[in-house]
Amino acid sequence: MLLQPKLQRQCPPTLPKEEALGDLRFRALLSASDWAGLPAPIRRRFSKRVAGGEIAVYSGAVEHTELSRTGWLFAQLARLCGGPLPLSRQAGVPAVVSVTEDMVTGGQIWTRLYARRSGFPQIIHSSKRFAGPTGLEEYVGRGVGMELTVHVEGGALLFRSARYFFRIGRVGFHLPSWLTPGALTVTHAELGEGRFTFTLNVVHPFFGRIVHQHAVFREVVS
Repeated sequence: MLLQPKLQRQCPPTLPKEEALGDLRFRALLSASDWAGLPAPIRRRFSKRVAGGEIAVYSGAVEHTELSRTGWLFAQLARLCGGPLPLSRQAGVPAVVSVTEDMVTGGQIWTRLYARRSGFPQIIHSSKRFAGPTGLEEYVGRGVGMELTVHVEGGALLFRSARYFFRIGRVGFHLPSWLTPGALTVTHAELGEGRFTFTLNVVHPFFGRIVHQHAVFREVVS
């Protein structure tokens, strides 16, 4: 099935004056009740404007990472498209996340840096684009990306993979399930006092959970 990407810059709808300075695109992907059910710090975090050279920075540490043998294999194969999956099982290592504007699509560039006890850190780049059938895509590189759906569960914000795709220019197709690592879920949950968790789970249809990573961050205030 061919994809027709919608990568043009999208403007948020007209909103009350007190909300006009925020980025309301994540909010638009949820119902009003779901958005209201999120803790205020999460709502602020995902309404932060990072256009015009602004940048949001979060620092923390990876508390634990689990990789099954299948997960390790997929992590190595994924290096062909930018290495978006964790390569190491090390725990207690520093991590930094930065978010800035994607000047091509108007979306957001997320850069994640995970230190390792030897060698250079692992650096993961991805672009969140407010486009596609679900309204949100995450592009990881070499033409590969995911359509994402957004949910609220237990006061946490969840991003789930819907379908993976490969796209070059304006032509693309959805990847068959056997070429993907499985269903991906990222959970953003509030801890209080400016701290929050980032939890990544990847569940393969045949091998079960193959990747699990849990990290704790706080916003860096300059």
